Amino acid sequence: MPKKISTQPISNSAFTDTINIRKSIHPTWNVPIYHGELWTAKQRQGHSLHQISYRACFKPHLVKFFLERFSKTGDIIYDPFMGRGTTPLEAALNDRIPWGSDLNPLASHLVKPRLSPPTQEAVLDRLRNLHLGGKISLSEELLVFYHPQTLTEISNLRSYLLKKEQKNQLDDIDRWIRMVALNRLTGHSPGFFSVYTMPPNQAVSLKSQQRINARRQQTPPYRNITELILRKTKQLLSDCNIKNIAKLNEAATHARFSIADASQPSKLPKGSVDLMITSPPFLNVVDYATDNWLRCWFCHIESHQLKITTPGSLSNWENFISKVFIQLKRILKPGGRIAIEIGEVRKGSLKLDETVAPLGVKNGLILEAIYINDQAFTKTAHCWGVANQKIGTNTNRIVIFKKEE
Repeated sequence: MPKKISTQPISNSAFTDTINIRKSIHPTWNVPIYHGELWTAKQRQGHSLHQISYRACFKPHLVKFFLERFSKTGDIIYDPFMGRGTTPLEAALNDRIPWGSDLNPLASHLVKPRLSPPTQEAVLDRLRNLHLGGKISLSEELLVFYHPQTLTEISNLRSYLLKKEQKNQLDDIDRWIRMVALNRLTGHSPGFFSVYTMPPNQAVSLKSQQRINARRQQTPPYRNITELILRKTKQLLSDCNIKNIAKLNEAATHARFSIADASQPSKLPKGSVDLMITSPPFLNVVDYATDNWLRCWFCHIESHQLKITTPGSLSNWENFISKVFIQLKRILKPGGRIAIEIGEVRKGSLKLDETVAPLGVKNGLILEAIYINDQAFTKTAHCWGVANQKIGTNTNRIVIFKKEE
């Protein structure tokens, strides 16, 4: 690790509206470290459209915190690891232009519909006209998750969506229904299509679900998927009003989304992005392809063919991130910033901000500051039996880089 890194200090004026922030100076890099509760740890405090599940996603409050400090109305905001689309959606809600990419094609399925949300009435009308109870061939191994009639309804909906997609006839209502269905496939409450399973941001294997069923002595109950899609639609749209629908629709006309590997040359224009807010895959923590196998099945995506990077060693992870920085620097405008969220792994023994900071500088970026947000664990983490400050990611650690003007 280098002993001296060229830096440019960040203004303290950004913190006049923030309380309980501790400031220190990094002893090696001579940049400010801001440590404290930078945004709320409470659940479901952001806009209701954010309330879909995806593994290892960050909160919309993180995005808004940096949008307010490092961007202005009309700026282009980009996330090369957009996942469920937290950064582009929050950017759109705050009068910015959302761009994003992800190697997982599910990401676009999750974010695009929420930039063009239909009315509840339109969703109800579409679902009423579908014949989801008709006879159809079933993937019987999935009966470990679903009642036979529920699986029939899921399979008919899947068939309808795939046929329309093949004919290039999907509209905003269809895409919305697909997005909601993807987020209701499995979960741990009666609000999901499945019998009780693990939290909804990943699907366990068939054998694991068999063990859960045996341990709990449970069989899948019937779930009416039309009712559940409508219920979730109502929840997602609960904060929508004329003003923010107009913002979303305007943002959608300028949005750019792609399926892309962030470490490979990008088709985005050089010097086009004002601010990037992102979180790359953590070191050997999340297997996005396996976690999303059931969602991939629903969308007819071969999950085993997804080459999503989850490096198993620190050296491989460093090599990947270095390639990412090369591409991000090219896309970033002079004077633009990157806010890259990196947690600690291996029970807190490895803090990846200590690795990312010199990598960014090595690839020609200016290290500007480090933000460390203490967080309480979520409901999902407690479902896994994870205790706060014991296992997993206990803090958000965000490293700020700037491109030379």
